[in-house]
Amino acid sequence: MNLFKKIASFVIFSILVLLISNCKMISYGVKQGIGQIRIVRNARPIPEMMNDTLVSDSLKQKLKLVEEIKKFAIDSLGLNPSKNYNTFYNQNGKPILWIAVGCAPYKMESYTWKFPVVGRVPYKGFFNKEDALKEAEKLKENGYDSRVGTVSAWSTLGFFKDPILSSMLDQSEGQIARLIIHELTHSTLYVKGNAQFSENLATFIGDEGAKFYLQQKYGINSKEYKEYVGEIADNEKFSSHILKGAKILDSLYTSFPPNLAENLKKEQKFKLIQQIMNDLDTISFCTPTKFSKLQNPNSLPNNAFFVGYVTYHKDQNFFKEEFNAKFNSDFVLYLQYLKTHYNSV
Repeated sequence: MNLFKKIASFVIFSILVLLISNCKMISYGVKQGIGQIRIVRNARPIPEMMNDTLVSDSLKQKLKLVEEIKKFAIDSLGLNPSKNYNTFYNQNGKPILWIAVGCAPYKMESYTWKFPVVGRVPYKGFFNKEDALKEAEKLKENGYDSRVGTVSAWSTLGFFKDPILSSMLDQSEGQIARLIIHELTHSTLYVKGNAQFSENLATFIGDEGAKFYLQQKYGINSKEYKEYVGEIADNEKFSSHILKGAKILDSLYTSFPPNLAENLKKEQKFKLIQQIMNDLDTISFCTPTKFSKLQNPNSLPNNAFFVGYVTYHKDQNFFKEEFNAKFNSDFVLYLQYLKTHYNSV
C-alpha cells in the first residue's frame, strides 16, 4: 500500500502544480500519471523473476547483466546510487512511450513545452500513440515541423522506481550498458530548463561509460569491446553529418529573401535535405545500410529530426575535451565536479 500512497501523492501533487502553472496541462498530467502507474503496478521484482522457473535462463542472464552494469556505473563511474532497475516490465514486443518533437520550419529552433520541476524541454512523451500523433498534428497546424518516435527507455528522475523494460534488453551488451548508464546519469544530474546540456551529458557518459565497462570486463582487444566501438563510431559519424546538415540548412534559411514564396522555400529546403541524406553514401560506416531508409525521397526527415540530434549530440566535443583535459578521463572526478557545479532537479 505504501507504493500506491506514494504514487497517489505524486499524482495529486503534480495536478496541484499544474493547476497553478498551466490548466491546459492537467489532462496531460493525469494521463501520464495513469500510464506510469500502470507500468509500476505491472512490473515484477527481479528476485521474483529469478526464482520463477517459467522465466527463461536467457532473460535471467540479461537481468543479472543489468544489475552488474548498474553496480559498475555507481562504483566505477561515480553515478548516484539508485533504486531504479530493480523490477522488470514486459512490453510483449510493443512500444509503450512515444515522443513528439517540434521545430520551426525555416530555423533550427526547437519547439519547447513547459513542465513543473524540469522546466522547458524540447520533447513531450505520451503513453498513447494517438495522443502523440495528435500533438504532432497540432504542431503542424501551427506551422511547425513535427515528428513522432518511440523510445526504449526514459527516466522519471527519481520520482518513480524505473523498471527494466523488455525493449532495453533486445540489444548487445554494450548498447544495454550505454542505455542504463545514460538513464542513471539523468537520475544523477538533470539541469532544470536545460535539456540540451542534460541530454548531451547523458549521451556522453552513456557512450564513454559503456566503453569503460566493456574494457574493464573483457579487455580492449576483445570482440565485445571492438564491436561496440564500431557501433558507436557509426553513430558518431552519422551524428556529425546530421549536425553539419543542420548548420547548412540554417544557412539556407537565413539566405531566404523576406518575400520568397512558401512553395519555393519548401522546394529548396527538401532539395537540400535530400542532398544531405544522399551524402551519407560518402561516409564509411561499419554497417553501411544502417541509415539507408533516411534516403527515401518519399519520407525525408524534416527540421524536427535535425534538432533532435542537436539536443542529444551537439555538445559532445565540449564534454570530451573537458573530461580528457581537465579530469584525465577519470569518471569519478568528473561526476563529482559536475554534481557540485550544477544544480539538479
